[in-house]
Amino acid sequence: MGWRKKVSAGLFKRRISNMGILFHQETKTFHLYNKEVSYIIRIMENGQLENLYYGKAIRDREDFTHLHEEMSRPLTSVCIPEPGVLNMQCTKQEYPVYGTGDYRSPAFTVKQESGSKVVNFTYVSHEMYHGKKAITPLPAVYTNSDEEACTLELHLHDQMMHTDLVLTYTIFEEYPVITRHAAVCHKGEEPITLEKVMSMSVEFQDMDFEMVQLSGAWARERYVKERKLEMGIQAIQGINGTGCGAEHNPFLALKRPEATEQQGEVYGFSLVYSGNFLAQTEVSTFDMTRVMLGIHPEGFSWKLEKGETFQTPEAVLVYSDKGLNKMSQVYHRLYRRNLMRGNWKEQPRPILLNNWEATYFDFTEEKILDIAAKAKEAGVELFVLDDGWFGTRNDDYRGLGDWVVNLEKLPDGIAGLSRKVEALGLKFGLWVELEMVNKDSDLYRAHPDWIIGVPGRFESHGRHQHVLDFSRKEVVDYIYEMISKVIRESRISYIKWDMNRYMTEPYSRGAAADEQGKVMHRYILGVYDLYTRLTQEFPEILFESCASGGARFDPAMLFFAPQTWTSDDTDASERAKIQYGTSYVYPLVSMGSHVSAVPNHQMFRSTPLSTRANMAYFGTFGYELDLNLLSEEELKQVKEQVAFMKKYRKLIQVDG
Repeated sequence: MGWRKKVSAGLFKRRISNMGILFHQETKTFHLYNKEVSYIIRIMENGQLENLYYGKAIRDREDFTHLHEEMSRPLTSVCIPEPGVLNMQCTKQEYPVYGTGDYRSPAFTVKQESGSKVVNFTYVSHEMYHGKKAITPLPAVYTNSDEEACTLELHLHDQMMHTDLVLTYTIFEEYPVITRHAAVCHKGEEPITLEKVMSMSVEFQDMDFEMVQLSGAWARERYVKERKLEMGIQAIQGINGTGCGAEHNPFLALKRPEATEQQGEVYGFSLVYSGNFLAQTEVSTFDMTRVMLGIHPEGFSWKLEKGETFQTPEAVLVYSDKGLNKMSQVYHRLYRRNLMRGNWKEQPRPILLNNWEATYFDFTEEKILDIAAKAKEAGVELFVLDDGWFGTRNDDYRGLGDWVVNLEKLPDGIAGLSRKVEALGLKFGLWVELEMVNKDSDLYRAHPDWIIGVPGRFESHGRHQHVLDFSRKEVVDYIYEMISKVIRESRISYIKWDMNRYMTEPYSRGAAADEQGKVMHRYILGVYDLYTRLTQEFPEILFESCASGGARFDPAMLFFAPQTWTSDDTDASERAKIQYGTSYVYPLVSMGSHVSAVPNHQMFRSTPLSTRANMAYFGTFGYELDLNLLSEEELKQVKEQVAFMKKYRKLIQVDG
């Protein structure tokens, strides 16, 4: 993951010729390639970067300038002295900025002290090295060895602002994958304010594509939607502050109209980030297509003083010439082997039973142990205690934020209960919702200024709860100390980390006026910080992320929690659509999937027990019901299902 061997110029190539980065000095052209994909960049006459080619692997040559199209068109602005005709409006740019004669959407805008937003980043130098750097504190794809990948860093500079822009590209040997991110390093005396800093931009000469997205709502997350590209902007976004949401996943693909599951060209774009995002395609009136992906500029404003750097999240680009299925397979392998981490990365997942739909908030220790004992009888390996174990949490109006066990329900605490469950022969798991607080809680009464919201304005709630201000270190520290104490005292093998509302009235009482544009990004960094601390202190615990089901199913979460509760909708028929859409990007082992009771608690539909299991097999597999309520025949089926999953889960989850 660290800084690796560096080459400053000339020819850079792996010992194995299947992958490399070539720099042709005379034509000032970079060629990133492996056996499946080529990506070609040229330094133009004005010092800016041109995106010459991205697609199926092509043979290298010294000169790719035949791929550059240059002509004078009415109402375009020439950006080099005569007799040149170079204009940015009709050029495929590598990272377009504001104010260069390009009237399409830029990837970068910045406000300077003078009030100007015009910038001009030009090439200065480049570095190439084996392996790939981490971009801490942001999660990112990593290499398991230096030989897996090569990295190119392009260093550009704006002389007026005295600011560097570093564009980083990594190409892998075994995958048709290129990862990209950008960093802005300010060296000028006067501060600048970043207003838009996308992770990547790439352009195609034509518009003959269909755009594929994963969109929906609670209980119908990540349905597959397709539309033909037209002139103008087509985009999806998440601006809820606390994740991609159930509405739109931080992913889009462009496919040729004739492409199917098994054949045709497809380009995938996936963002490793859990906050506000923008995924946009823009088709010009000359039929050129520009794709951009990164942090959404809405509500974003980042002031940089001299010596400060801003780092964007990572975008993962996948090329397939064998249809959508090949694109998905690549994302699955990459995210399983080079994004997930820790003890559970290559391990089949334990078969669990969660008590939520069996009891909701209404349980006692005796009832929990009774459910756990029957689960053990059926062959289940892990019992998970869901919401209601802490504070005064007997409903969703109160108790969130008070991570102290409710001794009226559990007289021996989580420590005692976890040991009793283990004595039954099961592992023990626990539900938490660490980013939220109810106003009816000891935490809120002690720290009312710790929630996101504007003083004097109404503070919207969702599920009767409010968002803790994780942009503040003291808030993250407090939650870490409370929950880590519970974990240390207990025998916990699994944690389900829930998050049941979006952010509204985004304002931090701990930030100055000119820092408010940083709050939503800093919030996500706070979430990553807490995840990092907990996963480092408790590396043996299997974390599952959750957000009202699948409202935070993004690649960044897989970096910390290698599985996600795919949807609160456990109906088998609905899950077929939800899990199919999710599988466009995310591996089966990342999808939390359970057999629940009938009639289903969300759809009120009754489906056979066998159908429910057949759907849940294609994920982590577990149960969300009280097995004591099943008939002898049904319990026999459950035992057979558990035995089947134990036999084949390695094939389904790890080897597939």
